[in-house]
Order: sequence, then structure tokens, then C-alpha cells
Amino acid sequence: MEQAGLVFIAANVRYKLGEIDLVMREGPIIVFVEVRARASLGWGGAAGSIDGRKQQRIIRAAQLWMQAHCGSHGWPPCRFDVVAFEAGRMNWIQQAF
Repeated sequence: MEQAGLVFIAANVRYKLGEIDLVMREGPIIVFVEVRARASLGWGGAAGSIDGRKQQRIIRAAQLWMQAHCGSHGWPPCRFDVVAFEAGRMNWIQQAF
């Protein structure tokens, strides 16, 4: 991701309501990244394991991170990406949800 121009901000950010694996920046955009790994593509694979409930927990954690680091006025744009490692391959899904 850094080779693609993203800048690392934080890793393993934890709150009671959820956690964020990576926080990155791409220009003015804050990118919240969920990292998943699965040995095979069965049962929907790594990306498929991020259900609606998990997405909501990540979104809540991202809101808390933005409040803590960006204040209450004028949050920068953000997006949610998934990096899925499946059967030895990496798949980076931008704007996954």
C-alpha cells in the first residue's frame, strides 16, 4: 500500500466498540483498512468474512478515531478498504464498504 502512495498513520487501533487494523492516508483521504487472511477461497474467502456487523464495528471505530484525531469540525474524506490474503495471494479492495 505504501508503494501505491499511501502513508501509514497507525495500526491495531482498538476501542470498546471495534478496532481498525490500519489507518493510512492517500492525499487528503483517510483510509481505514481491514486485513483478513484465509487459506482458501471457500465460504466467501477472506473478504466475504467481513459481514455487516463487522463493517458497522469498523465504521464506529473509525468515527471515534476521527473524533480523537480530527476534532469535531471538518473531518477529511475517508474510505474503507479491505486487504484480503487468500490462498497465498493479496487482494486489495478499495472502497469495499
